[in-house]
Amino acid sequence: MTNRTFTMIKPDAMAKGHAGAILDRIVKEGYRIVALKMTKLSSEKAGEFYGIHRERPFYGELVSFMSSGPIMAAILEKADAVASFRTLIGATDPAKAEANTIRKLFASSLGENAVHGSDSDENAAIEGSFFFSGLEQF
Repeated sequence: MTNRTFTMIKPDAMAKGHAGAILDRIVKEGYRIVALKMTKLSSEKAGEFYGIHRERPFYGELVSFMSSGPIMAAILEKADAVASFRTLIGATDPAKAEANTIRKLFASSLGENAVHGSDSDENAAIEGSFFFSGLEQF
C-alpha cells in the first residue's frame, strides 16, 4: 500500500465546467495534490494509456472519447490513497454510484463518468509516471 494515487478529470467533466468543483472536493476530502496539469491526449497517447483495454469492445470508443477534449491529470497523496479515492469517486456507472460520490454528482453515463481513478498501487505509479516526471511531483 502506498499513499499516492492517480486521477484524471475526463473530457466530459472538463467540458461541463466541473473541474474546479471536483478538485475542491478532492482537497476537502484530505488529499494533497502533488502534481497537476491540464493537457489534451492525442489518439495515440490515449491508446497507449488505455492499452490494457486494447482487446475490449469499448477500446476504440474510449480512445476517441479520451482524446476528444482537454483533461486534467493529477497525482494525489493521502493514507491508503488508491482505495480511499476509489470510494470517493464511486462506481464506474454513475447510476450505481453511492450518493455524494464524485461520479454520482458529476458523471452522466457509464462512458462519460467524469473521472479516472487508479485501481492499484502499481497502476497508480505507472499512470502517474505516464503524465509526470519526477521533477513535476511535489
